[in-house]
Amino acid sequence: MTSRVNHGWRLGLTATALLTALPLASKAQAPATAPAANANRLPVVVSGSVPDEASRQSILARAREVFGADRVIDQLGVGSNLAAPPNWSAHVQKALQPGLSQVSHGQININGNVVELNGEVANDAARQQVPQQLSAALANPTYTVRNGLRVAAAGQELVDAALANRIVEFERGSAVLTPKGQAVLDELAPVLLKLSGRKFEVIGHTDALGARAANVALSSGRAEAVKTYLVRKGIASLAISTAGLGPDRPVADNTTEEGRARNRRIEFRVGK
Repeated sequence: MTSRVNHGWRLGLTATALLTALPLASKAQAPATAPAANANRLPVVVSGSVPDEASRQSILARAREVFGADRVIDQLGVGSNLAAPPNWSAHVQKALQPGLSQVSHGQININGNVVELNGEVANDAARQQVPQQLSAALANPTYTVRNGLRVAAAGQELVDAALANRIVEFERGSAVLTPKGQAVLDELAPVLLKLSGRKFEVIGHTDALGARAANVALSSGRAEAVKTYLVRKGIASLAISTAGLGPDRPVADNTTEEGRARNRRIEFRVGK
């Protein structure tokens, strides 16, 4: 069983603020950079609920235009009982701006006429600029843009580079690292040691097969296994926190084996 390193975007589409959904049903993954500049070609999983088929098709078309048709994975559903604000689909399309490429580890959740933007940017200027551009694109005073962006901690790029396209591998259905998984962590440990004094978060994810509770427990156990191994390599235990999110934040289609493999992943975050 493999856990891939992942970083990128999550895009949530929910037509009404009254609808409550787990991240699996209301968020999506989008890339950290625009198509022309993104060498990693991260997938863009668009999921959530929209009021009608026309809205679904138009939003998917915009996502494909902005991020590249070959990268967009369609998990977007239609909820016939959803009540959307006027011209909601058109405003969602306006919000899907190439300028979002300045944000990494990002999440934009469009819930009715409230837009929540979270993630990491390179500096404080970008932290202010991105939501301002989004507000200008929406050009509608009834829409509220909530700025949850933060300046990325120095060192995240080093961790991302060390783990790019790498797999932290576990025994199937367990939290036991395989020799290959250990080898990846062996290469990561020296990078973390160079970032002495920083905090790190290890986040485990699974695919959607099986019971959610079991998957959450498995993802948590795998994150703890990674922490235990890194502590043995000299990383301070207090510097590492862990979380297990199970299947709630997919980055690919869970209906295919390839997609499920991408969803089984370990995420590393550098803190202050």
